[in-house]
Amino acid sequence: MTQRIDYQKQAPELFNKLAALNMAINKSSIEETINHLVEIRASQMNGCTFCLDMHIKQATIGGERPLRIHHLAAWRESTLFSPRERAALAWTEALTRLPPHGVSDEVYEQVRNEFSEKEITDLTYAVMAINAWNRINIAFRATPGTADKAYGLDKAGLA
Repeated sequence: MTQRIDYQKQAPELFNKLAALNMAINKSSIEETINHLVEIRASQMNGCTFCLDMHIKQATIGGERPLRIHHLAAWRESTLFSPRERAALAWTEALTRLPPHGVSDEVYEQVRNEFSEKEITDLTYAVMAINAWNRINIAFRATPGTADKAYGLDKAGLA
């Protein structure tokens, strides 16, 4: 397997800006639980093992129940998610894999019924950010678990 470049070292200023966006999202109107679900679901859809590993550990540290994490890939069939969480997950899926004709009115109404205009905007930025992280970590094949100690993820007990 070809060794990939270290994108953090090559463009630290851009890395720091994307990290700053994440810090702002973490302080936004979107509750931590939903933010974790969004990050995990988008990472599942994009096949980003680095981000999936990281965000499952963060969610675990944040108190998320393991069964909900296991059900996330099949959230539509699961009874473990609230209407608000379901709306956030539908929005995440629609924005992660944009349909040919854009986001449907049905999905928009679902998210509009559960979130304020500010919250929809903040949720949209959260989806945008995790998709950016997924793409860069996939492009440069970031190794899952390599940032655990730096980010305190070793506390999740999931090594």
